[in-house]
Amino acid sequence: MAYGIVHHFPGGTKEQYEATLAAVHPTRDSLPEGQFFHAAGPSAGGWTIVAFHDSRESWERFRDGVLMPRLERGVEGGFATPPQETALEVDNLQP
Repeated sequence: MAYGIVHHFPGGTKEQYEATLAAVHPTRDSLPEGQFFHAAGPSAGGWTIVAFHDSRESWERFRDGVLMPRLERGVEGGFATPPQETALEVDNLQP
């Protein structure tokens, strides 16, 4: 079952997003293994990222194996604080 993650970074900026994305994605134009959708943009009070993975396990592999280790080392120019996170088991996904 697909699994969605919404991250909101209060006070976050496009510049912070670009720096963080460069640190955790394989390339600017590709997605991590198991992730099939990624969208991001300015939102009320900050920056929001929405990502969908093939499964919860796929998300957890990315989170534990790539995202968190990289963020814990620090990303120059990246987001300064952890996001507010909302996760969801996807019941209905349409193109």
